[in-house]
Amino acid sequence: MSTSTVAGAPTLVLVDGSSYLYRAFHALPGLATSTGQPTGAIHGVISMLQKLQTEAQAELFAVVFDPRGPTTRDSWFPDYKAHRPSMPDDLGAQVAPLNSLIDALGIPRIVFDGIEADDVIGTLARSATKSGYRVIISTGDKDFAQLVDAQIELVNTMDGTRLDPAGVQAKFGVAPSQIVDYLTLIGDAVDNIPGVPKVGPKTAVKWLQEYGSLDALIAQAGLIKGVVGDNLRNFLPQLPLSKRLVTIMDELVLPLTLESLKPRPADRAALAQLYREYEFKTWLRQLESDEPQVARAPSARNYETILTREQLAAWLARLAAAPYFAFDTETTSLNYIDARIVGVSFAVEPNHAAYIPLAHDYLGAPTQLPRDEVLATLKPLLESEAVLKLGHNLKYDKSVLCNHGITLRGIHYDTMLESYVLNSTASRHDLDSLALKYLSINTIHFEEVAGKGANQLTFNQVPVETAATYAAEDADVCLQLHQDLWPKIEIDQALASVFATIEMPLLSVLSKIERQGVLIDAEQLRAQSRELGAKLLELEGAAHHAAGGEFNLGSPKQIQEILFDKLGLPVIEKTPTGQPSTAESALQVLAENYELPRLILEYRGLSKLKSTYTDKLPLEINPATGRIHTSYHQAVAATGRLSSADPNLQNIPIRTAEGRRIRQAFIAPPGQVLVAADYSQIELRIMAHLSGDTRLCAAFAEGADIHRATAAEVFGLALAAVSDEQRRAAKAINFGLIYGMSAFGLARQLGIERAAAQAYVDLYFARYPGVKQYMDTIRARAHEQGYVETVFGRRLYLPEINSRNVQRRQYAERTAINAPMQGTAADIIKRAMLEVDRWLDAERPPVCLTMQVHDELVFEVAHDAVEASSQRIRRIMVEAASLSVPLVVDIGVGLNWDEAH
Repeated sequence: MSTSTVAGAPTLVLVDGSSYLYRAFHALPGLATSTGQPTGAIHGVISMLQKLQTEAQAELFAVVFDPRGPTTRDSWFPDYKAHRPSMPDDLGAQVAPLNSLIDALGIPRIVFDGIEADDVIGTLARSATKSGYRVIISTGDKDFAQLVDAQIELVNTMDGTRLDPAGVQAKFGVAPSQIVDYLTLIGDAVDNIPGVPKVGPKTAVKWLQEYGSLDALIAQAGLIKGVVGDNLRNFLPQLPLSKRLVTIMDELVLPLTLESLKPRPADRAALAQLYREYEFKTWLRQLESDEPQVARAPSARNYETILTREQLAAWLARLAAAPYFAFDTETTSLNYIDARIVGVSFAVEPNHAAYIPLAHDYLGAPTQLPRDEVLATLKPLLESEAVLKLGHNLKYDKSVLCNHGITLRGIHYDTMLESYVLNSTASRHDLDSLALKYLSINTIHFEEVAGKGANQLTFNQVPVETAATYAAEDADVCLQLHQDLWPKIEIDQALASVFATIEMPLLSVLSKIERQGVLIDAEQLRAQSRELGAKLLELEGAAHHAAGGEFNLGSPKQIQEILFDKLGLPVIEKTPTGQPSTAESALQVLAENYELPRLILEYRGLSKLKSTYTDKLPLEINPATGRIHTSYHQAVAATGRLSSADPNLQNIPIRTAEGRRIRQAFIAPPGQVLVAADYSQIELRIMAHLSGDTRLCAAFAEGADIHRATAAEVFGLALAAVSDEQRRAAKAINFGLIYGMSAFGLARQLGIERAAAQAYVDLYFARYPGVKQYMDTIRARAHEQGYVETVFGRRLYLPEINSRNVQRRQYAERTAINAPMQGTAADIIKRAMLEVDRWLDAERPPVCLTMQVHDELVFEVAHDAVEASSQRIRRIMVEAASLSVPLVVDIGVGLNWDEAH
């Protein structure tokens, strides 16, 4: 029976529950309740089950799990799955709650002692097809490809792929009927099933295509030449067992009927209790308000492709009349400076959206409305402040529209920023992840419409009918996300203020900075690259001499063998697999006493500078502007700090001579200078404000050298009597404590005994009791409510704060202490950037903001405006927040960034 003939047949969906469980655990964020109960895998599995139920609309539906303990295959082969690690504690703690939720949802759940889920699924699938059912097996396990036929199809909910017989052939290179032979030849490292040594997928496919089957191959084994032929012949006695192990049993006698796989009505009372217990608040609200608990089926969508002026006019009227609309662009590139628009999509209500293709230029593409004409028609709407827009990462769309002469205004909501402000740690903030988390919608991914790797299409090459669904879904899902997220922000005045007064207006400011770009001296960087290359060769030679022979300095394995096996150096740290670590932290300790680790660290540092900056930055100069254009990311760092990429300007080192030389290549244009304005010790000042400690606040109020003042307090000395060494120790304590450093870490940094470091810490807390009280209070508050806040109300959730894992819990506690300081510092410089932008817009001085790096703003300023502009910049930055201690801004001026810093 072909697939088409079973299209109207009843459907059975069989879910490989164990596959779902592990994949959700590793793929999704580590969510947890306020009490520390992990819930990420639970949420992922339930979301996928609900989505699959909605899409499949199957008469029969079951989730099948592996049993605990040994199964039949263990009796055949004692080493079966012997290498598999035990289930992680954080995953094991989610199994019972997940089972309870599946049962409460009314989904049949199957597990039989001694029988693997694969064999249960195989038996039920074959039985169902004999009874006229179409079967969908939802799994990520390749072994199930052997079951595929005209009535059985595989669906991978994690990536949306489906495999029918043709799909299996395309993916594996063999037909479903050959999959068992294929798996027998290559073996399975995960399950510890041996295959023919040195035979991988390519060789297995080649043999099966040539000989047709494993039996035919065995009959001709004597003809196979070379080492691989010898391996095959030597392995012949093992082949029957390997084949038995990889073959899914499909004729077991199971104590259930197909009728028992019919889903039951959900137990609403049990669901409500479980949702409350595991803090699934969105699902609980849906349940209590009788809203559907899963995303609408795709069939409910109404997406329109606009190819005529009449359609466009009708949609323009809808957009103008709507209180707000979702908007998205499809483009030729992710590089906002070079990208050109291929199409635009809109949505004004859930499940209703439109796509306007404008520049799909593949052979056979339908006639589309002229791009310039459509954009000119849309321009008044897009530039209107009165017409409210929402989107996802609208900073990108704003920049792309600038390439077409349109200034996007009326930007009111951005779902990426809504998600970030609501909970910066709950999820990644891309549209696909948020749709799955908050809407239980598995969106169409870009790779599904454009392909992957070297053969990936640019969007203008994607067929319009495929592109339209993908693009319209983006706008639709964005609208639905906003309607889910915004009410959760709106009810909290502090969060709503962070969103509306900091993050949303900053979007446009960052877009200006990005498009302005930074001027660099490419030839200076190339010269530095050549010098670094020569220095690296010297270091390599010195390292080989110290090691007593040549080795690859880029190979951790070879470094491990040299340091620990050959030279017998002490093991400082171990990897998760128990091997001696060659990580930077371990080598730094060894470098204190041994030459080779020091040389390796220096080599690594210079090699990274060369590859990341001196080699790469000249290549990133945009030929049209002559400048480098980074991308500032608002929704990456959990604490609210900005990050940058392509290139990353945040990590150019300042403490090394080579790092400062790189900064010297960031230059001012002719007739201008660079002005760098940097907050001084801002996190320590925020600590003083948050703790209210009398002595700490007094030191800042008096303008004292805070590290010298701390040393005087800790060591009981007059300020003038504090030595440089004592000031260094005080500085390490000041900064170490705000980052949660332990006495052990302080001892290592200062090169003193742990007891002495602990004594320093105890003295510090005795002299600054307010700091100790703040740390204790904020730690307790984090345990109680699961999050901490900045001065301005930005919230940082700490999902591991009540974790049973001691290391994770302690890390969360350190984060709880530091995050309010880092987050407040981030809010302050963002507020300063907004005020600087208002000044620049209003007065139009010869000043341009070109970079934001940590606590520093960098400007290009005309020579004759330096003094007045510097004063204005300092005043704006100082007044960006009103703390109980003064903010101090250091300003430097120079022809390059290093001079100005």
